[in-house]
Amino acid sequence: MKRVQAILDAADQILAEEGYEASTLGAVGKRAGIPTASVYHYFADRNQVDAALLRRHGQDMGELLAQAADDLGPGTTLREVVDALIDPQLAYCREHPSVVELWYAPGRAPVLMELEEAWGRTQAEAFRRHLVERKLIVADTPRLAVQVAYEAADRIFGLAFKDSRTGDEATVDEARRLMTAYLETYAPKRRR
Repeated sequence: MKRVQAILDAADQILAEEGYEASTLGAVGKRAGIPTASVYHYFADRNQVDAALLRRHGQDMGELLAQAADDLGPGTTLREVVDALIDPQLAYCREHPSVVELWYAPGRAPVLMELEEAWGRTQAEAFRRHLVERKLIVADTPRLAVQVAYEAADRIFGLAFKDSRTGDEATVDEARRLMTAYLETYAPKRRR
């Protein structure tokens, strides 16, 4: 277990400091102080290292998002729920730039895209439940609608980190606006 953690920690550091292309198994092994041949005893290839690291980040981020949702009080607005989804992810990506490399880097392995998509579906469903429970969207809002909002915001989030290691704030705000405005079309009609 210690060697696996050392490998993942080394990959995390290289991704954060040097980017996706630099995080080869040789570089990871060297950073971890483990011969490359020994790295292969734990991971068949670089994609497995990246996938394990992305799963670790996904679990940590998922816990932060669940806590943020639990912290929302009564009378919370749709925008506040959107912020509770985006703010922890933004803070996490700023603190862990490796996640941005694994999530958004061009040329990444299909397994990373599959993990990202599965994680996004899970988060969108949890987000939908929170919105319905708070009566911010109607109960029969299609799951697809929330998935579309989540995926569109995620794409904009990727653009925010494309040229900025800290995520361009104006671009992130566009993701907030897009999600809020789109999901408001599913809000219960207010009586006058």
